[in-house]
Amino acid sequence: MDRTDTSLVALRRILRATELYGRDLARDVGLTAVQLRVLQIVAEKGNCHPSEIATRMGVSQATISVIIKKLEALGVLARHQSVGDRRQIDLTVTPEGAERLTSAPDALQQRYVQKFEAMPDWEQSMIVSVLERVANMLDDGEYDASPVLAMGEIARHDTAPARRKIANS
Repeated sequence: MDRTDTSLVALRRILRATELYGRDLARDVGLTAVQLRVLQIVAEKGNCHPSEIATRMGVSQATISVIIKKLEALGVLARHQSVGDRRQIDLTVTPEGAERLTSAPDALQQRYVQKFEAMPDWEQSMIVSVLERVANMLDDGEYDASPVLAMGEIARHDTAPARRKIANS
């Protein structure tokens, strides 16, 4: 096999691992990886604003708003008017959300982080460099991406805002 084929096989293995994890998560907890990560952030903070989540995940406020609405509809996240600033909305995890968090399988990105952080600095730098290069080869920086390993629809940046699609997470 030549290097091109070897690189494509490695990419397919990464995509397959992500896809299988997403299926397991949907089956076990009924959430996508992105939804689980939002729920984890809210649980970790105890009480937070949507803008904090958007900033932390590196996605737009519109994307987070859609995810929050879905999580609220699932009964795993609740929103309340902020006590400190009545113009703000606070998010909290519901008892149903806490139950789903405890039954969720280990996140794929947690496994990655654990193994990545065990590597020496030079190897981490090399991997980051290669992954950034591959990402640029595939998308030229046009996708809204968060640090969550997930499959599914992703918002595409388009020159016509009316055609812009929001992630269906």
